[in-house]
Amino acid sequence: MGQRDEDRDGRRQRSGTCAVELRGVRRQYGDGAGAVHALRGIDLDLPHGGFTAVTGPAGSGKSTLLRCAAGLDRPTGGTVRVGGTDITRMRTDRLTALRRERLGFVFQAFNLLPSLTVEENVALSMRLAGRYADRRRTAEVLARVGLGRHAGRRPGRLSGGRQQRVAVARALVTGPDVVFADEPTGALDAAAAAEILGLLRYAADGLGTTVVMVTHDPVAASWADRVLFLADGALVDGMERPSPERVAARTAALTGHSCGAAAA
Repeated sequence: MGQRDEDRDGRRQRSGTCAVELRGVRRQYGDGAGAVHALRGIDLDLPHGGFTAVTGPAGSGKSTLLRCAAGLDRPTGGTVRVGGTDITRMRTDRLTALRRERLGFVFQAFNLLPSLTVEENVALSMRLAGRYADRRRTAEVLARVGLGRHAGRRPGRLSGGRQQRVAVARALVTGPDVVFADEPTGALDAAAAAEILGLLRYAADGLGTTVVMVTHDPVAASWADRVLFLADGALVDGMERPSPERVAARTAALTGHSCGAAAA
């Protein structure tokens, strides 16, 4: 992994390689005439501390791209590097350890354990990474996401927006290099979605964490520094300083070109 230091504000300063690099990444499901080509030779550099959104028509391969970049799925061909480390053919146990130590995840379904309190759900990330479950660190992160008063509650007693804030806290508590978010606002109303996107924006700007978000929502995508557009498993366009209107127009232009390459 690349060198990691902190400045006086606690933001990570990393040197050297990109946070995530994909070279010629392909993902195929099945063989023969029925094969599904979910990704078709993706080349991509994700810089340290950037906030990148990935969007495109349904079936374009968005979630497959995220899963391959995060080491949750192995590509059929090509290479994936995280902080300069090639994870493509890494042993399963080493890959699991790397994900727990260096990566954070936020999913649409929250994936919280209902039998644990909010505090315990967040601290679980540290335990799984083989670290001491620091209650002070957990309290700091919960305060950052506005849930300090809810640490002792069970997730089922919280609204959907607050449950997703717990998931963001869980992703951030270990100080990951990269946070991967797959449709993090898909189950939320507009106000709760804005809170989650603000936290992801803070992770990039305030903590220097690389954020990679898959979304179908042009408003959500507009919170990112850069939007990447997929169609038929290939990167077809990119946009800097996006607006919801520009993202929606570009996505609409791509709709109909996707051949159902992958469930996104």
